[in-house]
Amino acid sequence: MGQLEDMAMFVRIVEAGSITKAAEQLNIAKSAVSRRLKDLEARLGSQLISRTTRQSHLTQAGEQYYQQVSNILSAVDALNEQASDAPTRIEGTLKMTAPLSFGLMHLNDVIVEYATQHPNLNFELDFSDRHVDLIEEGYELAIRIRELQDSSYQAKRLALIRYVLCASPDYLKKMGTPKTIDDLKDHEFLQYGLSKTSSIELTDAKGKKHHHTINAKVKATNGEFLVDLTVKGHGIIFIPTFIAYQRLARGELVPILQQYQLPTLNAYAVYPKNRFLSQRCRHLIDLIAERFGDNPYWDQF
Repeated sequence: MGQLEDMAMFVRIVEAGSITKAAEQLNIAKSAVSRRLKDLEARLGSQLISRTTRQSHLTQAGEQYYQQVSNILSAVDALNEQASDAPTRIEGTLKMTAPLSFGLMHLNDVIVEYATQHPNLNFELDFSDRHVDLIEEGYELAIRIRELQDSSYQAKRLALIRYVLCASPDYLKKMGTPKTIDDLKDHEFLQYGLSKTSSIELTDAKGKKHHHTINAKVKATNGEFLVDLTVKGHGIIFIPTFIAYQRLARGELVPILQQYQLPTLNAYAVYPKNRFLSQRCRHLIDLIAERFGDNPYWDQF
């Protein structure tokens, strides 16, 4: 193995969090990874990772080496890409994670289109709402719908995520349609998420913000389940439009209190900060952003 390969292996150990996880991601024996790390340390004349039977951590020399090597590897990848005269060939395996409902409802057509365009590309897709550590678990890319705070990641904005406050026509006929925020106290709510307390922020035409605390009849982590309950008349729901849009378009759900502005979020493509972004990731991110944007099709109800 050459020096660049040893550098890449060391970076993988650091980012995976252990020799064992790095070996799993590289699909090689743990003993081989351990041996190559020892050879690298011997060649450098410095211990990079302090290892005990229970844990390991970077030494000061290891931290400096990791930062410099990460930059070198990214620069080499970028240089090779720029210098190549060959047409761009999208291949390899793209390991990606996305929220469950968003992935199932809106990424299917994009992934099929991208796979058709690039038949040599393989996919590993994790559609779930759990928090995925991209670096530790070896993911190249994540779609996230939230305010981003982790500075170890880079992000590209993909789409505006709007919310809607809605209920079924039958429920509103039975319980009455809320005309003001105060009217909400007389209604049942279905809560998206399991937090103990939840509130809705509504902004009036003058820019004044109002908050209504939800006392939920049902709480669940799956938005499609809650939308189904709402259609069946079990209460009012505050939900992203990308989950409820089909039911809204068919008139099975009706927006309420539309004179107020509701909060918005953004969908982002997120990837490790110190890692070169592969062509397969970059092109897919661009395709998703092109398909969705600030006025996505799910808001055309």
